[in-house]
Order: sequence, then structure tokens, then C-alpha cells
Amino acid sequence: MATREEVIEVLKKINDPEIMIDVWTLELIYDVKVKDGKVRIKMTFTTPMCPYGPQLLEEVKAKISEIKDVKEVDVEVTFDPLWEPSQELRATLGV
Repeated sequence: MATREEVIEVLKKINDPEIMIDVWTLELIYDVKVKDGKVRIKMTFTTPMCPYGPQLLEEVKAKISEIKDVKEVDVEVTFDPLWEPSQELRATLGV
């Protein structure tokens, strides 16, 4: 059975194409739920007008679908709240 931890490990390998840091570290993932082979992810983009948003969304779905025993992947994109990097992330990004 797929686990939340397995999903998170995959998310840590998916880089935002613009910033080249993984979506987990960038804090773009707001929630991950795994139940009976169904994965539900709530995420955001760095900006609502992110030109790479559709590409990133498809990559998340595709990579999570590769996890053993995952039958369905649902990714909800939200901008509530808008993404804002934490102080720790700002230090990492140098901003």
C-alpha cells in the first residue's frame, strides 16, 4: 500500500522548473492524503500566473502515479493562501 511518506519522497524529487528547487522544499505542497490507493495533493504555485504551472502539475501527477499501488492521483491547485516563502526558505534562496 502506498504511504504518505512515499508520496513526499517523490515530491522531494520534483523541481520547480524556474527555481530548480523541489516542490516540497519550496513549501508548494499544502497537504498530502493517501487512502486506499488514492492520493490527494493540495498545492500551489509560486505565483498564480506561473508559466510552468501546467507543466509542474502534470509532472506531479505522472511521478506520483508511478508509485506502487497508487490507483488515482488528484491534485488540487489553490492560491488560498498565496505562496510566500518562509524566512528559512528566503535565506536559502538568498532573498
